[in-house]
Amino acid sequence: MKYSESLKKNMDFQNVYQNGKSYANKSLVMYVLENKGNRNRIGISVSKKVGNSVIRHRITRLIRESYRLQEEMFNSGLDIVVIARSTAREVGYKEIESALLHLGNLHGILKNK
Repeated sequence: MKYSESLKKNMDFQNVYQNGKSYANKSLVMYVLENKGNRNRIGISVSKKVGNSVIRHRITRLIRESYRLQEEMFNSGLDIVVIARSTAREVGYKEIESALLHLGNLHGILKNK
């Protein structure tokens, strides 16, 4: 079952940047804002500073897949924007997944087991 939608509009990204709370680690930055809904909306941003289009799309796919597989661990009703840092180009799937869960833990948006 799909629990999340994508953030696509620039206005939505700007709203999360301006009103959300952010935490960062070595590979990723995560902004989180409550959205008054029952689903999460996730947006992924990878700058040209990170690498060429092949590298940027690879990182985007890694972030999206790691979120998709861990989606049930996140609370619902959130707008989440994940920004890849330039160090993300050297890491693999496990490091991206670990970084995503670490940031979710810092934000306090992971469900308790």
